[in-house]
Amino acid sequence: MSPEARSPQEAILQFLTSLHSPARILVAISGGSDSTGLLLLLDEAVKAAAHLKISLCAATVDHALRAGSADEAHAVAALCTSLGIPHTIMIWRGDKPKTGIMAAAREARYGLLAEAAAALGANLIVTGHTLDDQRETLQMRGMRTEQASTGIADAVLFNRRFWILRPLLFSSRADIRSLLTERSVPWIDDPSNEDVKYERVRIRRQLPADAGPEKNICRAWEERLALSAKAADWLDRHFRLHGGLLGQVMPDGLGQDRAVLDYALGRLTAVFGGQPFAPGRAPMERILQFAGGGEPGRMTVGRVVFDLRRDGLYLTRESRGIVSLVLMPGEAGVWDGRFRMCNGVATSIVVGAAASDSPSFLSSDLTRGMSQESSAPKSLGAKDSSGFIESITAQTRRGWIPVTSTGMRGNMWHLPKAAWKRAIASAPVLSADGTLLSQESSPTIDLTPYFAPFDRFLTRFDFIFANRLSAVFATAPYPRPPLRSIDGKTI
Repeated sequence: MSPEARSPQEAILQFLTSLHSPARILVAISGGSDSTGLLLLLDEAVKAAAHLKISLCAATVDHALRAGSADEAHAVAALCTSLGIPHTIMIWRGDKPKTGIMAAAREARYGLLAEAAAALGANLIVTGHTLDDQRETLQMRGMRTEQASTGIADAVLFNRRFWILRPLLFSSRADIRSLLTERSVPWIDDPSNEDVKYERVRIRRQLPADAGPEKNICRAWEERLALSAKAADWLDRHFRLHGGLLGQVMPDGLGQDRAVLDYALGRLTAVFGGQPFAPGRAPMERILQFAGGGEPGRMTVGRVVFDLRRDGLYLTRESRGIVSLVLMPGEAGVWDGRFRMCNGVATSIVVGAAASDSPSFLSSDLTRGMSQESSAPKSLGAKDSSGFIESITAQTRRGWIPVTSTGMRGNMWHLPKAAWKRAIASAPVLSADGTLLSQESSPTIDLTPYFAPFDRFLTRFDFIFANRLSAVFATAPYPRPPLRSIDGKTI
């Protein structure tokens, strides 16, 4: 896991010695030169270093997009059998999209690899991405933005469960192919790698053979890590969460370093808006100018309403465009990119947004605070506190959706009424057969906050910030990378 490791053999040895052990590695192998070289190098190194207590298994994803893919997958299975490595073939079934096929295939591939890892008892996944892939990615992103890119990450957490590591990211494809040729091991050439309708193929043909991003990418990684740490500290100092639905940036937080604000506000926008990515450059400029302008007002960007007041900047999901989600018994899903739910009741449920006059769940702390009042504030749209409490609809693994702001019970009535009303209107309401579920009737519905920019794919560069955000929302921390060291540094 270090840019200094150039040869494939050195990269693999350093990778294995950096791992926590015991470990069981799932190797994603397509049969191409990169993944075949990865499998062989790992197999040789693991067998030569039994004291590391590392074992291998492998999986091939058959995307079923072209004739012959099934035969190729079986050829890979035969190679794994000859090496004594357990192997499984995962097939991408169902209809394929007519557009965006590469992105859809990537999503399907990682989902299937995670299923294979679980079935084979692996605790991490490795892929054969190389320095060539990194150069192509940097070139493509450089054509879209002037900002320094971190390119392909060497470690990514998938679905909050499996770390995907890329030990050959600083080794060249040419070196890997030379190694395979020396061992008389064939590989499969995917014809799509020569199809110029794909941007990556066109970029590959344009890149000079000696293009070297190593120094720039390492600098970008270090800067991103430092920025994530600073933004995490900013969260601690300047951000408050109310009712799990309304964010508040304190006034002094809006005057902090612009790069930190850009990073933190961009990712908070994605979280509150249920979007997988932070807003682009132009919308982020609008947010930063608005937040730093000092003039009270409201604006909407990325499905988030920003409400600037004397006591800070409030963020909540806008109430428009929230699509209902139907979950069958035992089914799980993500609603509005903001909450993950699992239906444990015996009937199908519908998850929709609360109307302003029909609030849904809040935390037990919050509802206790309400029950101590003679009536709920008019801004909540509730006729009285008992009616409000009866509208609670779902539980989480840790109890009711937590209120993590200190002094919430005493301070919630001083929140801006309009901002709080918008927050309540964006909350999930659960119903079955047209009837709202009560607290008593839904004890087996599991509900947790979902962070769209992090919970599917979380790079190690954003790990510090994302983990601090989990603490703010009182959700489980993300699992740490299964590494003792990264870039030669102990973690």
